[in-house]
Amino acid sequence: QNSIIHTFKKSSVQTIGEEQIQNPYTELLVLKGHQDIVRFLVQIDDCRFASAGDDGIIFLWNAQTGEKLFELHGHTQKITAIAPFSSSDASEEKSNLILTASADKTVIVWDCTTGRQVQKVSCFHSTVKCLTVLQRLDVWLSGGSDLCVWNRKLDLLCKTSHLTDAGISTLVELPKNCVAAAVGKELIIFRLIASSDKSEGWNILEVKRLVDHHDNILSLVSVNDLTFVTGSHVDSQTEIKLSQSPNETSVQHLTCDEECVFAAVGKGIYVYNLQMKRVIACQRTAHDSSVLHIEKLPNRQLISCSEDGSVRIWELREKQQMPAEPVPTGFFNMWGFGRANKQANQAAKKTQENTTMHFLELVGDLIGHSSAVQMFLYFGELGLVTCSADHLIILWKDGERESRLRSLTLFQKLAQNGDLQLKF
Repeated sequence: QNSIIHTFKKSSVQTIGEEQIQNPYTELLVLKGHQDIVRFLVQIDDCRFASAGDDGIIFLWNAQTGEKLFELHGHTQKITAIAPFSSSDASEEKSNLILTASADKTVIVWDCTTGRQVQKVSCFHSTVKCLTVLQRLDVWLSGGSDLCVWNRKLDLLCKTSHLTDAGISTLVELPKNCVAAAVGKELIIFRLIASSDKSEGWNILEVKRLVDHHDNILSLVSVNDLTFVTGSHVDSQTEIKLSQSPNETSVQHLTCDEECVFAAVGKGIYVYNLQMKRVIACQRTAHDSSVLHIEKLPNRQLISCSEDGSVRIWELREKQQMPAEPVPTGFFNMWGFGRANKQANQAAKKTQENTTMHFLELVGDLIGHSSAVQMFLYFGELGLVTCSADHLIILWKDGERESRLRSLTLFQKLAQNGDLQLKF
């Protein structure tokens, strides 16, 4: 019986033929340089990005050409977090900086224009696992065994007491100068309060502890001024039962737009509508292995990447009204929704009855990596960048656009050389 179930699960992964009509990414550039797993990609501006991973080196790249711009050396161990750190002062020329944290217990600020190290902080007692920049307050936060608040000059403004040996796994900015920190199974809300005694000082205050997970929190996303979502391991004790096997399923990544929250859960993708308070579409086996990263594109499309080495493009489509199949939603933990609000729940049920169901249609399958694809960046018309455990970065290009650009370049070259003769 177990083998039959296993076979059914394997065959339920959607496949797509070689003729991928709606997939624009028909050309690729392989960017080499890293000597180990590439875990992080961060966008610097409209045409540049940085990559980092277990070799401790940061590379800066041109997203249009794939050219390697700089190779940044300064860390002695793997990179554990990276964040863009642009200047917010309107009076000075905008400087593009990035922050990198490493297992060597340091944080370095880099200048992306010169490729030089601006400053280094070496006073950490443990590895910094996450970095968050609060542009509005012109400060940045580092999360490790404690939570620290820094200014642009890298002065330590304040910090919490020791929170955890394991370290803060993820941070998300919330309204009203608050941040949510995932500390193991707990979620701690902190508020930054301006010091009354000095102009630039801040104090950090613990506002609330939320203990609602059976396992460590892996992902956080801020949705709007009232709502944020948490994701953790999902086991047989919780509301959601994705499979009959006792194996754990993890919420690996969360993202959102104005209407929906998109969750990478185990091998699947779930789309949760915030107004209706329910899952409107799901693809339980979107990949052969765990989905590590998902992003919503502007055109009702989603991109997902997985441990199985594939990158897939999905389109959220409407389907004919049918009796709605119940979809488990227990892993969506919506703080701020007021669970006892019966009127809201009744309104949501009414909306549900009059709503068209959706489904995720596979429209593209990008095969290029030979190992787990850790994450990706979407650069609009410049294409898509993916990074992997195979040490490679791939720049996926719109083949038709690239062909047009090549023709235009050739046309201009011929015109300049006077070789272009129009014959009628």
